[in-house]
Amino acid sequence: MNRSIALAFFAVAAFGLNGCSKPASNNAASAPPPAPAVAAKASVTRSSFGTLPDGTAVEQYTLKNASGAEVRVINYGGIVTAIKVPDRTGRLDDVVLGYDTLDGYVKNPTYFGAIIGRYANRIGKAQFSLDGKTYKLAVNNAPNTLHGGIKGFDKAVWQADSFEKPDSSGVAMTYTSPDGEEGYPGTLATRVTYTFNDANELTVDYSATTDKPTVLNLTNHSYFNLAGEGSGDVLGHMLTINADRYTPADSTLIPVGELADVAGTPLDFRTSTAIGARIDADNPQIKLGLGYDHNFVVRHSQQGNDLAVAARVEEPKTGRILEVRTTEPGMQLYSANHLDGLIGKSGHAYAKRNAFCLETQHYPDSPNKASFPTTTLRPGETFHSQTVYAFSAK
Repeated sequence: MNRSIALAFFAVAAFGLNGCSKPASNNAASAPPPAPAVAAKASVTRSSFGTLPDGTAVEQYTLKNASGAEVRVINYGGIVTAIKVPDRTGRLDDVVLGYDTLDGYVKNPTYFGAIIGRYANRIGKAQFSLDGKTYKLAVNNAPNTLHGGIKGFDKAVWQADSFEKPDSSGVAMTYTSPDGEEGYPGTLATRVTYTFNDANELTVDYSATTDKPTVLNLTNHSYFNLAGEGSGDVLGHMLTINADRYTPADSTLIPVGELADVAGTPLDFRTSTAIGARIDADNPQIKLGLGYDHNFVVRHSQQGNDLAVAARVEEPKTGRILEVRTTEPGMQLYSANHLDGLIGKSGHAYAKRNAFCLETQHYPDSPNKASFPTTTLRPGETFHSQTVYAFSAK
């Protein structure tokens, strides 16, 4: 054997590959065992999200599940500021429109992500009668009232309490609306709980009690784009709505009081159809809303308050799917017809039809339509509603 090779061989054998004086086998035996892997689990963290002009601090709650998907909510307006879920490759993207800072949400003319109340959608001529008394409301969508009035629940500071469970995390938001706020009777104690689980399901539970007869209609106003916020229009998203009927509206988008068949109209989404396929159809109802801005009658079982699938949306490029389940009798499809290029997250300009809303609700103007499911809440009763936003990919 060559003498230099023999010496090199001897050095490796004697000192080991790491240059230690002890044999490698002894080294391994004395090393501490590796720490056991810690399994990821659902968690919630709290952070500052800025300060309101009056000095009130606003906090953001990040609900993260075991796979790393997350939902973010602030206690101003109970606003969902982000939903980050995977596509078919596992890539996480934020699928709701919004702002990077509190200032955008304080102005928030589009209600991005907010809790809407006391009455979501419109009440005709900004008034209603209950038990023989007429209540006048703010006119903020002439001649009607829209989404609770000038200072609705979207502008309230909610008390927030977070929680963690083995397979989910969440935050419970509470707000007490005083008697007469925005013209509505009764002191209304409201609780909205957001829960995000390991199956990528965001559940929103609404409950409320009152000390006087009142009317109530609560929803969440998130704007979705399953390709990711800021990625362009949603006209190629494939939409299915579990509804045979809708509520036709007058020129001010107030229901005329009848339930009309969707069959043969651009509002027939009983089979999967691209949102943009008929959005500019020569149809009086479509022209009224400048696209889709319509309440659909969700098909429920005979019980009438089961958790029914109201809609399913699939984005072909990313494979992301959103399924909406609700106990509510109706759902408003809105195709973001009035976005005008406002600047949102990461400097993205949000243009017309860059998102869609699926607002689970009671029908618009129900307090003035005796034939519609009632929105009256009385003392001693507890209002409860649930909506689930279930995300997946294929």
